[in-house]
Amino acid sequence: MSGVTFSAVVLAAGLSARMEGRHKLLLPVGGEPAVRRVVRAIVAARPEEVVVVTGFNGRAVFEALDGLDVRFQSNPSFREGQMTSVASGVAALQAPCDAVMICLADQVLLEAADYRELIEAYATMPYGSILVPMFDGARGNPVVFASSYCPEVVGGRVNPGCRKLIAERGGEVFLHEAAHDRFCIDMDTPADYLSVIARVEGRTARVDP
Repeated sequence: MSGVTFSAVVLAAGLSARMEGRHKLLLPVGGEPAVRRVVRAIVAARPEEVVVVTGFNGRAVFEALDGLDVRFQSNPSFREGQMTSVASGVAALQAPCDAVMICLADQVLLEAADYRELIEAYATMPYGSILVPMFDGARGNPVVFASSYCPEVVGGRVNPGCRKLIAERGGEVFLHEAAHDRFCIDMDTPADYLSVIARVEGRTARVDP
């Protein structure tokens, strides 16, 4: 078991603009709202704390997570882009930790073991690293970065998941080649939703070794 401590920021503020009028985080997956399924898995991975950043339809997201051990951070600037939610969530962190994990609230296939897999991989990296999961050449999420980056992230000077940062700070960025595709699956469109529902219900095969 890794000795690395981490905190999680969950980005749950987006507009669901490509979901044809539906709020994707509230769509049912496995008998519960998608966002609850995701956050339950993150909490089960035993971070020091979990901060959920809300924006669009924030009250409904808050209610969907009732009873879970999380804190909420409202981002009034959520329409200005995802980086505002990253900065808002990181600024709200309180517990000391070695690393911060930026989680997407629509990655419904990820399980607690997947989040732990990333932390175990991060623990093998040099101090001050940024870790990005990959599968079959495609970059995924969540991204994990050293807590020493927090002031730059809050100030908007660093986006830990962007290609520019990875290009400029290549010596600090490491790729975790996963044996499964779950880090690369999210839920942006109705077709994506149908696909993940099929995976959850076991109607299609996972991409595993």
